[in-house]
Amino acid sequence: MSTFSGLNTAYRGLSAARAGLDVVGQNIANASTDGYTRQRVTTSSINAVQPGLFSTGTAIGQGVSVDGYARIGDAQQDAQVRSTASSAGYGSVRSSVLSTLEASLNEPGTNGLSAQLNTFWAGWGDMANAPGGASPASTLLGEAQTIADTLKTGYQQVSDQWSATRTQVASLANDLNSAAAQVADLNKQIQQGLSTGGSVNELVDKRNALTEKISSLAGGSVHANSDGTVDVLIGGNAIVSGTESRSVQVTGSSTLEGAGASPVTLEWTHRPGTSVGLDGGQIAGALSVLAPADGSGSGGVLAEAAASYNAFATQLAAAVNSVYQTGSTPSGTTGADFFAVSATGPAATGLSVIPKSAADIQTGTAGSGALDGSVALQISHLGVGAAAPDRAWAAFVTSTGALAQTEIASSDRATIAATAAKTQQQSTAGVDLDEENVNMLTFQHAYQGAARVMTAVDEMLDTLINHVGHVGIA
Repeated sequence: MSTFSGLNTAYRGLSAARAGLDVVGQNIANASTDGYTRQRVTTSSINAVQPGLFSTGTAIGQGVSVDGYARIGDAQQDAQVRSTASSAGYGSVRSSVLSTLEASLNEPGTNGLSAQLNTFWAGWGDMANAPGGASPASTLLGEAQTIADTLKTGYQQVSDQWSATRTQVASLANDLNSAAAQVADLNKQIQQGLSTGGSVNELVDKRNALTEKISSLAGGSVHANSDGTVDVLIGGNAIVSGTESRSVQVTGSSTLEGAGASPVTLEWTHRPGTSVGLDGGQIAGALSVLAPADGSGSGGVLAEAAASYNAFATQLAAAVNSVYQTGSTPSGTTGADFFAVSATGPAATGLSVIPKSAADIQTGTAGSGALDGSVALQISHLGVGAAAPDRAWAAFVTSTGALAQTEIASSDRATIAATAAKTQQQSTAGVDLDEENVNMLTFQHAYQGAARVMTAVDEMLDTLINHVGHVGIA
């Protein structure tokens, strides 16, 4: 074995230690970088040169080889993070929409419709006690108009929320398309990098972050290929296949009123009319609340809320008008309606009060005189009983509140699961500064040791080359 080989072995030790220090520096520099996966230098010992046929003795190995830089990640944990992100994304959208819807009802409270209805019925009782009175009439008409305005405002809030969610889902679809295109581009870079023997760890980190984002947006699964690329599937169909990506688009009505005839859907751009089968994610959550009402109360929550507003406005008007039409004004006019409901637009926004003053209100039975308040008394009792409009409103408020609490609790559980999965992933892939400091000292000492070996071999060679044969020479 050549003495010079000792220099090469020491040099390889220096190179390996320096590579280890480089990786430690990279890890420490990215300790707070979101999505970064810690790395380790991978090494292996180099075998000794096998002796020839007539050689004798044994030979030592030739040092260490730096084989590459490994990502310390866990594919199973990555998959769990994507799965929980999908559930959390779906739940977050639904809980947010329902929380906003529940808050818009203002129930219970003095500004809620329940309190306004109580005041409205009480106003009819006051009119029964003072038929034709200007003061109770003014109070009654004002409260009736307040109810009409509340229903109009409530319906409009639902409509605006639907429109905002419709805009949001279009934006989410654009984000999905962008993420898919970036994954395909990273697949190409990773494929090229692996084919040339380069390190692609940082590219894989970026790709993992994007696939997690895709899962949060639209669910899906990731399948690794032998060439280093991955396929991303949504509903069993590839949105990313190797170095190619596909795009999606949102179609359907842009208004709440048109959603029944043209539901909002997510379609493949290259296959118009073919819906994207979503496994979860924010887009699926948004589409679920944008769905049209189905007549049984199990359709999209926003369309069902709008339908409830319309149904209540219609029921209230019908209940009051059916009794009110039998009465007469102090001057003897009879047969008119108290509430008018739009025949073409939403009933909730088209509800209006017809009488303008005490002289226009039909409080008594026709022919009973101006002081008869029997009809007003009957109307004041409409707020009680099984068919009372108040019961319908209370049922709507109760069901909305219960559904909101259910969705919030479900979203909280999904968020906790997603956080736990992310924490578990970071426990393996995250940078531990204490561990990196220990590694830094290890590689530093290894570098110093290899340098000392190189110095010792250099001194030996110097003696052999420059001093052998000089014994006894002055």
